[in-house]
Amino acid sequence: MLKQQGSNRIYTRETDETGRSVIRVQGTNKDENRAFIYMARHFRSLGLPVPEVYWVSEDEMSYTQEDLGDTILFDHLDNTLLLERAMRALAHVQIEGAKDFNWTICFPVPAMDERAIRWDLNYFKYCFLKGTKIEFSEPKLEDEFDKIVQVILAQPADTFLYRDFQSRNVMIKDEQPYFIDFQGGRRGPTQYDVASFLWQAKANFTPELREQLIAAYLDEMEKLSNTYHFPFSIFHWKKALPHFVLLRTLQVLGAYGYRGYFERKPHFLESIPLALRNLNDILVPLQNEYPYLYALSNDLLLLV
Repeated sequence: MLKQQGSNRIYTRETDETGRSVIRVQGTNKDENRAFIYMARHFRSLGLPVPEVYWVSEDEMSYTQEDLGDTILFDHLDNTLLLERAMRALAHVQIEGAKDFNWTICFPVPAMDERAIRWDLNYFKYCFLKGTKIEFSEPKLEDEFDKIVQVILAQPADTFLYRDFQSRNVMIKDEQPYFIDFQGGRRGPTQYDVASFLWQAKANFTPELREQLIAAYLDEMEKLSNTYHFPFSIFHWKKALPHFVLLRTLQVLGAYGYRGYFERKPHFLESIPLALRNLNDILVPLQNEYPYLYALSNDLLLLV
C-alpha cells in the first residue's frame, strides 16, 4: 500500500497477469474515477505525459494504471531543469489537452464558474477561518470575495485547468515529468495552475526562481499560441496572476484547515504557518484592493 496524502483513495503497487508492476487505485466515487480514466486516456492519446490506464473494474470503483516509480518532483525542488520541464509540460496539457475534450465528464463541475470560485472562498471561510476562532466581519470579507470572483471570471477560460497542480502530483521518470491526480480538472483559466505550483507552501520557492519558471511557462505558451493560432497576452496574463495566487492560497488554507484541524493529519497542520506567511506576502502588494483581507492576514499571522 502506498502512502495516502490528501484523498481517501487507496493506492497499492501490484504485479498484474503480464508480470509488470502497476498501481491499483481503489476509488471512493464512481464519477471521480470516470473523470480520471477519461482524462488519462484522452491526454495519453495526444501524447501528453500521463500514466496509461490498463484496466477498469466492471463497477468502475477500481482501476490499474502505469507504475511511474517513486520519484516525485517535490523531492527535487533544487533541480531547476526539472521544474522548467514541468512548467512547459503544463502549458501543453492546458492547451493541447483541451482539444476535443468532453467537459461534461469533469468532477464535480465542468468549469471554474462563479459557483466553483465561491466554493474555494467558502472553503477558506468555513474550514479554516472559523476554526481559528478569530473574530471577523463576514460582510467585509464577502465584499472582497466578490472582487476576487470578478477578476477570475474576466480571464480567458477555454483551456484545461489541472486544479491541483503541485510538485507532489508530478512524477519523475527518465528525467521527464509525468502528471497524476488530475481528476479534479475542469475548463478554466491557466493562471490558477501556475499559482498552485509556484506558491505551494512547502515548496518555498524564491521570488527569483518563481520569475524564472514563469518565464519558461510563458515562453512555451507563446509557442503554443503561434502553433494553434489563439490570442495570448503576456501583459494581461501577468496582471491577473496575483489574484489567482490569492484565490489558490485561500483555498489551500481551507484544505489545510479541514485536513489538519478536523482530520488531524500532521502534514497539513505543519503547512499552515507556511501558508499563512504566504498569504500575508501575497496581500502586501494587493492591500489597496483587498484591505480587509490584508488586515485579517496580519491577525492570522499572530497564530504562527
